Amino acid sequence: MKVLKFGGTSVGSVQSILNVKKIVEAENEPVIVVVSALGGITDKLLQTSKLASSGDNAWQTEYAAMRERHNTVIEGVVPDNKRSAVIKTTSDTFEELENILRGVFLIKDLSAKTSDTIVSYGERLSSLIVSTVITNARLYDARDFIKTHKQFNRHVVDFKQTNSLIRSTFETLPDVALVPGFISSSMDNDEITNLGRGGSDYTASILAAALNASILEIWTDVDGFMTADPKVINSAYVIDKLTFTEAMELCNFGAKVIYPPTIYPAFHKNIPIRVRNTFNPEAPGTLISNEAPVNALNNNNRAIIKGISSINDTCLITVQGLGMVGVIGVNYRIFRALAESGISVFMVSQASSENNTTFAVKNEDADLAIEVLNREFAPERARGEIDDMIAERDLATVAIVGENMKRTPGIAGKLFGTLGRAGISVIACAQGASETNISFVIKIEFLRKALNSIHDSFFLSEYKMLNLFIIGIGTIGGQLIEQIHRQQEKLMKQNGVKLNVVGIANSKRLMMKREGLDLITYVNDLKTKGIDSSPTILRDEILKMNIFNAVFVDCTSSEKIADLYETLLNNNISIVAANKIAASSEYKNYLLLKETARKRGIKFLFETNVGAGLPIINTMNDLINSGDHIISFEAVLSGSLNFILNTISETVPMSRAIGMAVEAKYAEPDPRIDLSGKDVLRKLVILAREAGYIVEQQDVKTNLFIPDKYFDGSPEDFRKQIPSIDGEFEEKRKLLDAHGKRLRFVAKMTDGKCEIGLIEVGSRHPFYDLEGSNNIIMLTTERYRDYPMIIKGYGAGADVTAAGVFADIMSIANIR
Repeated sequence: MKVLKFGGTSVGSVQSILNVKKIVEAENEPVIVVVSALGGITDKLLQTSKLASSGDNAWQTEYAAMRERHNTVIEGVVPDNKRSAVIKTTSDTFEELENILRGVFLIKDLSAKTSDTIVSYGERLSSLIVSTVITNARLYDARDFIKTHKQFNRHVVDFKQTNSLIRSTFETLPDVALVPGFISSSMDNDEITNLGRGGSDYTASILAAALNASILEIWTDVDGFMTADPKVINSAYVIDKLTFTEAMELCNFGAKVIYPPTIYPAFHKNIPIRVRNTFNPEAPGTLISNEAPVNALNNNNRAIIKGISSINDTCLITVQGLGMVGVIGVNYRIFRALAESGISVFMVSQASSENNTTFAVKNEDADLAIEVLNREFAPERARGEIDDMIAERDLATVAIVGENMKRTPGIAGKLFGTLGRAGISVIACAQGASETNISFVIKIEFLRKALNSIHDSFFLSEYKMLNLFIIGIGTIGGQLIEQIHRQQEKLMKQNGVKLNVVGIANSKRLMMKREGLDLITYVNDLKTKGIDSSPTILRDEILKMNIFNAVFVDCTSSEKIADLYETLLNNNISIVAANKIAASSEYKNYLLLKETARKRGIKFLFETNVGAGLPIINTMNDLINSGDHIISFEAVLSGSLNFILNTISETVPMSRAIGMAVEAKYAEPDPRIDLSGKDVLRKLVILAREAGYIVEQQDVKTNLFIPDKYFDGSPEDFRKQIPSIDGEFEEKRKLLDAHGKRLRFVAKMTDGKCEIGLIEVGSRHPFYDLEGSNNIIMLTTERYRDYPMIIKGYGAGADVTAAGVFADIMSIANIR
């Protein structure tokens, strides 16, 4: 037997009720179906009763609207042969409600008892309607078996009587039992009571526990528990499994998927709960059970914590005074006084010196809490032993939750380090010995920033020490090692970060040392102490070292080295690549590498793939992550080609300019690599993908300025043949010069359509004055539509490229 609960949105419209019918009738075992009021009706009932109690005739308009809405639903879902009877019953029920509201209007008074009666009509009406829609459904009245008693001005379930009544009521189960949620009755006098807002979940859980159901399914309008509020954090995702403890912690701290008291009855009987989406029934949802969590990494989860929850309605109240120190019973008096006044406390923080106790309540309870405590401690306040109570409003409470946090060192340090780097001050914090929850209070204005900062930090890695494998020690790799050597001491002293180079390799040799290699003698050491290497040996040696916080730095242009990325990422090794091959390979491979890095909580960075040390990719990512959309861009992305086109003059022909680019090491020894445009094409593909578009290399339209025939043969053949185009280019240069124009080799992207080629630019174009080997990109976005963003600077050279790789390494350590 199952218990299925459908919330207000699930029964809020004709279509949603038909979805409920389909879901229930697909079950092949007896079910108890618990329904809430039609979506929004409970709020309407409360609003209407308040209007009536204040003597406002508008209550009649609200009442009529509710009645009309129910009639519309009846017309849309109730079968013809049952409709007249349902209309008659609901009409009689609404007349009862109208009479009560009219009485409230006349005496201008709304007692708690009357309010409970009024709000009960929502579930009474919805259950009646739904029971006539589902085949073979039998309607029950929850007031007959859900019994409550009064405790601190709240209705509390009497489980002994309730469980007995439930078992006798459902001794023989029909195919479908339909029960209104939320409503109950007093065990003393049978007066109507309720289980509180969200109480329909609780009703379902009580029934499931009393009848030993196989599972409790909570059908709502979301796919399950999320790692965070998706309205705040776009990258939040559905949590597939939670323990009862994790679910309770998330619910208590603001996750509105399930009413918090729902968890206990199911937990007590070890009945799993599955949260599912009425509007997406194929989604598996979130399973809540007693199943112990497996190790986060072995389970391929994204992080140790399961989720982040928050309460943005927080007031902190502080009771303090030196007279509290060493006095037994102060906290007892605080929380007894609050409980007797019906004030719920959801977080407590106390100084070890015992001179203050701080706790969190809802803002609406703050004034009453202050009044109650000032009265409770009036004698101590008069003697100056305890200060006047302090209430700090406009705050928010945030909690990170996860069973895998137990006995895992560094979680709290990581949390508060993340907040500190984001400039967010923690006002109060608390953590229980169970270690499944760390909660803290901040100013509400920082809530969004805090949630995003924590989500990013706990779902991506943060490092204090990075162990580097540097592959390729040519111009870029050599410069990088030199820069790291110069900065090592400073980073250790000022930032508390050690960059430990544990592996260095070139195409033939490899050396590794866990304690770190000598960055002064490494060239000679590689020859004398290194071992013969290959991509396979390199991979195996790195994995065998199995060192923590590892970063693979690829300063090669090797396809075989790029092929190692997936394996390395799957072994939790971050990658920083100057090598463009992986990021410009097939889109599915590019996406796989990025997704693998994200799921593993590590990084795959390749800023220097485009623009050397220019912050082009990071800037684009920052724009997109902050909600902007990149519409198009134009860019000069080849330092070597720009150098050549800038160098051509009346006295320097094209062939000589190409030779000068090779001599200055702006171009490759075989300049055809640059002149083919393939390097620019790869860069364009990478940028288009980072802008959010699916682009393959073959999708790029090319318009090259060197004829194909010059790319045949050897480099020496090319050098002999290329002067033959000097005359043609000189004529073109003269013509352009006469019209005040220049040639630029430009990469363009507009809405995912890409092309590269030679274009003419006038003196007012941003690319006209681009000097030497500089690069430039002009980004047009939703925010920068009229005045595109321009990034410009050195786009070639080993030193600036190495500096860009260095910056990527440091970003893994979260140092900006």
